[in-house]
Amino acid sequence: MKKYFQFDELGTSYRREFVGGMTTFLAMAYILVVNPLVLTLADVPDLPDALRMDAGAVFVATALSAALGSLIMGLWAKYPIALAPGMGLNAFFAYTVVLGSGAPWQHGLAAVFVSGVFFLLLTFTGLREKIINAIPGEMKFAVSAGIGLFITFLGFQNAGIIVNNDATLVGLGDLTSPNTLLAIFGLIVTVIMMTRGINGSVFYGMVLTVIAGITFNLIDTPAQIVGPVPSLEPTFGALFSAFGDPAFYTTTMLATILTFLFVDFFDTAGTLVGVANQAGLMKEGKLPRAGKALSADSAATIVGSLLGTSTVTSYVESSSGVASGARTGFASVVTAGFFLLALFFFPVLSIITAPVTAPALIIVGALMVSSLGKIDWSRFEIAVPAFLTIIVMPLSYSIATGIAAGFIFYPITMIVKGRAKEIHPVMYFLFAIFVLYFIFLA
Repeated sequence: MKKYFQFDELGTSYRREFVGGMTTFLAMAYILVVNPLVLTLADVPDLPDALRMDAGAVFVATALSAALGSLIMGLWAKYPIALAPGMGLNAFFAYTVVLGSGAPWQHGLAAVFVSGVFFLLLTFTGLREKIINAIPGEMKFAVSAGIGLFITFLGFQNAGIIVNNDATLVGLGDLTSPNTLLAIFGLIVTVIMMTRGINGSVFYGMVLTVIAGITFNLIDTPAQIVGPVPSLEPTFGALFSAFGDPAFYTTTMLATILTFLFVDFFDTAGTLVGVANQAGLMKEGKLPRAGKALSADSAATIVGSLLGTSTVTSYVESSSGVASGARTGFASVVTAGFFLLALFFFPVLSIITAPVTAPALIIVGALMVSSLGKIDWSRFEIAVPAFLTIIVMPLSYSIATGIAAGFIFYPITMIVKGRAKEIHPVMYFLFAIFVLYFIFLA
């Protein structure tokens, strides 16, 4: 096992990989609670039952698809990157496809299935891998730094440190709020342990935050440890009914499939590059075994749609596991195991609240922006597209949109500077795709 995952070459151990995998799971365990709430449109009153998915079935589909995707990523691609149904894409599925257009959720699952199959075919042709490897090194560093700022922003929001402000869009939250104070406590203890060089500091920080939350009655002690596994029957294979319905074959559904394709492609590509760069796994600016890594999310998306959930994608929270020492796919195997166990221990997940995970996201963001130092800021033609990639991600709340903004300006500044010959032909293709992306958004 150690030889297969190259423990000695990467300077890691079973303990570091286990702690890293557990940390990644804890950082993204919220999806097991949030995904069913989103896909069932739990916050929308008076919704016809036909448009509302079964919460228990979605929970099981979420856990199983996350376990499968993480397992494939770990065993085949050997990366410490976990997968699960993506936030943002699940909201698009629920609020735009189902609630907005009134399409049955079975149609939404069918659209996810089609996008997953198409992605898998693209992966087998090697096109997805060629696109990622064609991205210039400094733009990859910009993507990594942008994701760092993005997840730090998420962390500050989850902590209540940064909140909505109608006058200035964002503002400082109430720092005297008990939950915000709990998150600040977690941030301080994690920073202290990280500064002292303690392996697994992010994980230990989350544990101490949970203990403090329970002690001060900010986190409810679970009423039970083990609960029954809900039935998957309400959603399993339900997507196939859409293919026999003429209403599925519309331009609206085609646009839905293309949206799933675009956002998943560049969210996954950005996450893979960012996390691999943080873990020191990039080689000469390229992502080894990129094809295998990309096929993991494609396969997981297909299976996830069959089970009953939206698009499965790579999670930026995997960087918290990397910060705790994870360097190999064994960590993803550990994460997959915890997702399977979660099927039986759902009541315990209630202790993994937003203030618990917020410090981990903030710390990981600080680690990821270190790639800023690898960008040549003295060259304006590089500085502008890199900066736009970095800053648009948190401001637009989208990894894909940040990549789009920077990659549109990259060929423009390089051509004007007289460096057109240095631009890979793929970058011109991406330029056209991203221009169409913004036109489509408008």
